[in-house]
Amino acid sequence: MQLARLLHRLDTRKPSGKLVQIGHALWLELRYSKADILEAYLNLAPYGGNVEGIGAAAMIYFDKSPSALSLPESLALAVIPQAPNARGGTARSTGTGDRVGPNHASEPDRSGVAESADLRTAREHLYRRWQQTYPERSGSPADLRLPLALRRPADLPFRAPHLVDWLLAEQRRSGRSIGRIETTLDLRLQALLERQVGNHVRRVGERGIDNASVILIDWRDMAVKALVGSADYFDSTIEGQVDGTRGKRSPGSTLKPFVYALGIDQGVLHPMTVLRDVPSAFGPFSPENFDGRFLGPVTATDALNRSRNIPAVAVAARLRDPNLYGFLRQAGIGPLASESHYGLALVLGGGEVSPRELAMLYAMLGNGGVQRRLRYQRDSPIDGGQRLISEAAAFMTLDMLRRNRPRDDSGAARPRRLPVAWKTGTSWGFRDAWTAATVGPYVLVAWVGRFDGVGNPALIGIEAAAPLAFAIVDAILADDPHLGDPPWRVPDRLRRVEICLATGELPNAWCPQRGETWFIPGVSPITVSQVHRAVTIDIATGRAACPPFDPARTRTEIFEYWPSELARVFADAGMPRRTPPEPAVCGPAATTEWAGGTALRIDRPLTGVAYGLRSSHPEQAVIEFRASTEAPVADLYWFVDDAYVGVSGPGTALAWRPPGPGRFRVRVVDGHGNADHRELRVDALD
Repeated sequence: MQLARLLHRLDTRKPSGKLVQIGHALWLELRYSKADILEAYLNLAPYGGNVEGIGAAAMIYFDKSPSALSLPESLALAVIPQAPNARGGTARSTGTGDRVGPNHASEPDRSGVAESADLRTAREHLYRRWQQTYPERSGSPADLRLPLALRRPADLPFRAPHLVDWLLAEQRRSGRSIGRIETTLDLRLQALLERQVGNHVRRVGERGIDNASVILIDWRDMAVKALVGSADYFDSTIEGQVDGTRGKRSPGSTLKPFVYALGIDQGVLHPMTVLRDVPSAFGPFSPENFDGRFLGPVTATDALNRSRNIPAVAVAARLRDPNLYGFLRQAGIGPLASESHYGLALVLGGGEVSPRELAMLYAMLGNGGVQRRLRYQRDSPIDGGQRLISEAAAFMTLDMLRRNRPRDDSGAARPRRLPVAWKTGTSWGFRDAWTAATVGPYVLVAWVGRFDGVGNPALIGIEAAAPLAFAIVDAILADDPHLGDPPWRVPDRLRRVEICLATGELPNAWCPQRGETWFIPGVSPITVSQVHRAVTIDIATGRAACPPFDPARTRTEIFEYWPSELARVFADAGMPRRTPPEPAVCGPAATTEWAGGTALRIDRPLTGVAYGLRSSHPEQAVIEFRASTEAPVADLYWFVDDAYVGVSGPGTALAWRPPGPGRFRVRVVDGHGNADHRELRVDALD
C-alpha cells in the first residue's frame, strides 16, 4: 500500500483515493515478489526533510552505504519513515497501510548528533519484536545499548554546488543513470577559492561590485581542481545559483596573448619587435587606448603587458590563416557571429567567451600550443588534443606574460617564489573585469562583475579582478610551500639573438644599446636597424660635411632617424629626439635621396586590408592616406592610378573618397623625389 502511494503520488485522504491505492497495491502483489516490493519501497521511502531512499539516508546520516550499516543503524533507518517523534516513540502500522506522509516523516534530532529519545525507543521496540519473531537469530548485541550518533543533514558537506548541479544535469541530459560521480575537484583548493572569493566580494562591495566567478585547473591533465560559480550560492539578490563560469562575457583584452602568439608563428613579430602605439585607423575602425594616451615605439612584450590596443590591432590586421577569428573557431569557442560582424574589434573583446573557455585557452599555452578539453570527472580520459599554435610561440608568449610583474600598493614589483604569467581584461562599458593567470601547474581565471550586466566604472581588470587572482595565488603558494613549476623545456627551434633595443631589429654598427630576444630561425622577422646612423659634421658650421672629410675639421655623431609620426609622439610626450641635420649639398653630382634607408613610407592605407564601400551611402566611404618620412619636407603629394588627388604634411592625413569598388594604385612623392606606392582594394558591401 505504501509503495503504491509513493509510486503514483496518490491522495489517499478520501475513500476514492484509498480505493485507487488498493487497486495499485493488488497489481504490485500480483506482478512482483515481496523482496522486490520491499526493495522498491526502501528506495522511495522518506527519511526526513527531502531525504528520499535508503541509499541517500544511509549516506547522509551515517556516511556509509546501506550494505555497511550496523544493526543499530539499520534499525534506526527502518523506523525513521514511520515518524517515531510524531508517534510518541512507537512505530506501528495503522492497519490500512498508511503512515505519516513524507512531509511529516521524522528525521534525527536537529539539536545535535545524538539520536532523539523517541527514535531510540522506536528502534528498541522494533528490535524486541524481532527477538520475539526470530529468537534463534536475534541474540542480544551489546552495541544496541550504546548511544547512536547520526549526522544532521544540515552538517552535510556542501562544496562546489554549481559544478555538482551541472554534472548531474549533464548525466540526465545524456540519458545515463546517475550513480556515483567522482570529480577531479581538490576540496582543499575548493575551500580556499570559496573563502577568497567571499573575502574579495566583501572588500569591494562598497564599490557596487557584488559577484565573482573563478575556475582553477591543472593544465597538465586539464583537471578542474576548483570552481566557484558565484560569490554566494544561496543569495538570490545576486542570482547566486547562476554558474558564472559558464556565462558568456566580453573578455576585454584577455585574448590579446593569442594575437601575439599567432603573430609569432606567422613571422609578424618576436617578443622585442618594436610596434607603433600612435593614432591609427584600420579602415573604418579607429581604436583608442584605455588611457587615451599613446606611447610611440613600444616592444611587443610591453605592448602586451601594458594592454595597448593599437599595437594589438595592428598585429591582428596582419594575421593570415588563421587570424584571431579562425583561431577561436578552431578552438571551439562559440557560438560566434560572422567574422565581418566583429572585424578587428574582436581583438579588444568584441566577442564573448566563458571563464571555462578562457581557462582552456590559457592551458593551451602551458601545454605547448596543444588544446585539450577540460576534465571534470576522474574517469574522463585525457584527450590527445589539437595543435593550434607552435610550441615555440606558446613558450615565447608565456615568457612575455611572465615579465608582467604584479605590483603592490606602492607600485613596486612584488617578488614571488614562482613566476606568474598573467593578463587582465576590461569589457566595453565596464561590465566585466577579468584576470587570467598561470602559476606552477595551475591556470586560474577570475571574473568579477554583476550577473545582470550593469556597468560599473570600478570594474577594471587590474583593479577589480587582479587583486582576487593574486590573493588566490598567494593562498595557494602559502598552502602548498612545496608547489613547484613544472619543468620548462626550451623548444628546439628557439634561439637567442642580439637586437638593438631601440628598434627590436638586428643591430647595425651604430646601435648604442643592445639586448637579446627569443627568435625562431626562418620564421621571426630579421631586418637590420636603420634608426641609428652616423653623420659627419663640419665643426665650424655644425652642419653635415661634404667629402673628403678632414679629421681636424669634422667629427662623427650618431643621430636617430625616426619616422615623422613617431618623432611627433616623442615630442608630445616631452621626450623630443635631436633633429638630424639636413643632407649636405655637395655639388651638382650630389644626390637628393635621403641616405640610410627608405626615406618615405605609406602608413595608410593598410597593406592586405580590403576597404568597404556601401553603394547606398557612397558619401560615407572615406579612406585615409598617411605617410611617414625621415626627410625634412613640408609637403607630400598623393596620386591614385597616376592621377593627382591632393597634398598632405608628414604624419598628417589626406581623406580620399573612392569612386567605386575596384583595385587602385596609391603613390606618394616628397620634395626630395623619394616615393612609395601601395595597392588598395575597395569592395562593395551592398
